[in-house]
Amino acid sequence: MEGINITKLLVIAVLIVLLFGTSKLRTLGADLGAALKGFKKAVGEDASPTQNTAENQAAQQSVEKKDV
Repeated sequence: MEGINITKLLVIAVLIVLLFGTSKLRTLGADLGAALKGFKKAVGEDASPTQNTAENQAAQQSVEKKDV
């Protein structure tokens, strides 16, 4: 067997469109995009608080030094 070529991929794509319909695929694509966007946002938020915490601690220490 020679593997999957472009012709086989096109046949599979046509069968998927016929089976599910374009509106269902469009909805599925939108849902997938929203999920990826949410995942990227969550990963970005996980990294940000760590940086913000370090910045906040440095700011609090400088304020404490000024108060003493």
